[in-house]
Parts: sequence; structure tokens; C-alpha cells
Amino acid sequence: MKDLGAKPDELEPIERATRDEIEALQLKRMQWSIRHAYENVPMYKARFDEVGVHPDDLRALSDLSKFPFTVKDDLRKNYPFGLFAVPRDQIQRIHASSGTTGKATVVGYTARDCDLFADMVARSLRAAGVRPGEMVHNAYGYGLFTGGLGAHVGIERLGATVVPVSGGMTPRQVTLINDFKPDSIMVTPSYMLNILEEFQKQGLDPQESSLNVGIFGAEPWTNAMRKQVEDAFDMHAVDIYGLSEILGPGVANECVETKDGLHIWEDHFYPEIVDPETGEPVPDGQTGELVFTTLTKEGLPMIRYRTRDLTRLMPGTARSMRRMEKITGRADDMIILRGVNVFPTQIEEQLLATEGLAPYFQIELWKDGPMDQMRVHVEADPRAATTEAKATAGATMSKRIKDIIGISADVHVGDPGTAARSEGKAKRVIDNRRQQ
Repeated sequence: MKDLGAKPDELEPIERATRDEIEALQLKRMQWSIRHAYENVPMYKARFDEVGVHPDDLRALSDLSKFPFTVKDDLRKNYPFGLFAVPRDQIQRIHASSGTTGKATVVGYTARDCDLFADMVARSLRAAGVRPGEMVHNAYGYGLFTGGLGAHVGIERLGATVVPVSGGMTPRQVTLINDFKPDSIMVTPSYMLNILEEFQKQGLDPQESSLNVGIFGAEPWTNAMRKQVEDAFDMHAVDIYGLSEILGPGVANECVETKDGLHIWEDHFYPEIVDPETGEPVPDGQTGELVFTTLTKEGLPMIRYRTRDLTRLMPGTARSMRRMEKITGRADDMIILRGVNVFPTQIEEQLLATEGLAPYFQIELWKDGPMDQMRVHVEADPRAATTEAKATAGATMSKRIKDIIGISADVHVGDPGTAARSEGKAKRVIDNRRQQ
């Protein structure tokens, strides 16, 4: 793999700033953001007044813990534009969730917010090893989802060439990679596995592809998957993090020279880690739920937004801004099976460590009487698809799940091509327990 690390003179001054300098800037911007939300969003004024806090009470960064949380349901209750802090005609762009589980969550951006979005994705790309003039294959979905267009404007802001492929039509994805020879790709990690499979179907050696780096986001993924993709393509795989309520992609990114966690762009987003049960802040280094406060957003300020993502904060390395550990689970993705907490990424790790299986899976949950049951649907590697090989691989993976995670699970090994595939975010869990 090529050495893609940034040279010191390629970093912005804020990326080399001292902690004192960063925290002084954060306090100034946080005071503005808290006041902006209080004075322009009725929900924030009512909520602050209800608990007896005022923007003037924020005199130090630690005072933020006095202010109430914001949660996803607040966006639904104020659908569509009730949390906007500027008049609707000052909103330049609107994105929204699919709304498949209820009302969509709607987010809005002023012209300055759109500039911030482009700048943060460009900074993230540079941290990932992408440089002006290079070509980026953008396989994030376009539309109301923030991923595709957010990545697109960041690629252009960096001065790179964007190939706006979007998701799906996997054979065409591989054809364009083979013909256009992009330097990097932005895509969900689960869909990158589909692209790898298509390379193999077309008889192409992925190691001969032009790709030097993959920037993967929108869903949790493991270091085991990183190794698999890096080995297959002889390229770097780095993590990008974001969520629509805070910005979209570009809130944090791994630096290609270290790959040791995602540096949070703390000049615009203030992170906290809280206990998921009590909501009380926990010290840096302790795992808990990630909470963000936006520091510079005009259209949709977010004060102490609970992301439900589980991670911990660590000191900076390649940049002076703090890192967050790779997200491997969400509080609302956690499976509680017979009293044991299980995350889909733990199943993924055992799958990738089991010989004879392809890297695709889906978890099925159901009840057998009063007992919760789990079945993991996987598929055989085409090179190990005999009945005997499938039985051996299934038994091996089931034993690994029992020994390492501590639960009993039935592993069903299907023929090659039978496991669920993703063309965007993977749907890892089918929970039928509530229907029984």
C-alpha cells in the first residue's frame, strides 16, 4: 500500500493547535451556539427554562452538562421545520431520513452550513489520504440521505474529481472502477464487500485495481473487515463518521497514517461521553454513549444530541484534536439475548475469523416458548461449498460465538450467493420476537 500520510505543512492550523487553543475556541463558539438555539428555537427556550438554565450559565465547557439533552424524537415531534433556527427562506438545502419507522427526521442547512459541510468532508478526505486532482468514486446513495451529496460536495471542495455513481448496479460499479481508474472510493463497508464479490465474478484481480484508499462510513464495521478489504485490494481502508442531525459525513475521520480511531473536528463539534443509562458524563477513556453539540451550525443547532453510538474519547495522535474509538455498536442496535448483550459487529468478527465462509450475514431472532433464540444466516465460500465443508464451518462459527461471546446460536450455512446483500446500509438483524 502507498504511503498516503499528510505532511505537516498540509495540515490546517487548527489540526496542530494546542488543547488550550482548541478549548478556548470551543467555549467561544459554544456560547454562541447555545444562545442561538435559545433565542431562535422555541423547543430549546422552553426546555432550558423548564430546567432553569440560561445561555449566560455557560461560563466553562464543563457547564454544558447543566443543559438538557436533545434526542431523535425531538426532530420527529417538531416535524418538519420546527427546530430550524433561521427563517425557512434562509435554508439552502434540506435532507431527511426515509421515515420508514415513523415521521422523517428533517435537517436544514444555510449557505454557511453547506460551506461547513463541504469543508469538513474535504478535511476528512485529506486525512484519509486523498489529494487534489485525484479521482474519487462516490458510491454513497444520493437523494434525501446526506451521504451521497455530502461526500460529493466535499470531494469537489478538496479539488478532486468526483464520479457520482451512487449505490446499486454493482456490475457497473466494477466496470467504472476498472475503466475510469479512480484513486479512492467512498462507500458503506457492507457494500464494498459486494463490490469485491463482483470483481471476483468478473474474473478481475482486485489487487490490480487503481484504488489506493477506501473511505467507509454510515454503519459500524470492524478491524477484521478492514483487514479483509485491505488485503483483497492492497489499499488503505479508513473510517469516516457523521450523522445527519449533526452534519452528515465529515464529523470525524481516521487519519490514514495511524488508523487508530477517528479524529473529531472539534472546532465545529463538541463531543461528550455519557452513561447510556443515567446520562451522566463519564471521563475521557471510558466507554459510553456519544453526545454532540454543534458549535457553528446556523440552520439546525443541536445541543447535547444523543447519538446512541457507543465509543470512548482518547487524546489526539496524528492531529491534536481528540479521537473517538471506532464505533462497533449502537445502544439501539444492541441485542439482549438471554441476558447477554450482543452487537452485530461481534458476530461479524467471528464470521471473518471462520474458514470456509463468505463475509455476508444476517441475524434472525425469535422466541421458542419463553426463550429467545438466535440464528445466524451465512453462506459458504465458493471454494468450500460441499455439504461436509458447510457443516464444519457452521459448527466452528457456532462454537466461536459460544466461547467468545457467551451465547448459543444456530449458524445456518447456505450455498454461495444466498445470504442477504446490501446496496447501502446493511440490515443486520431481523427481530421477530415482538411478533410472537
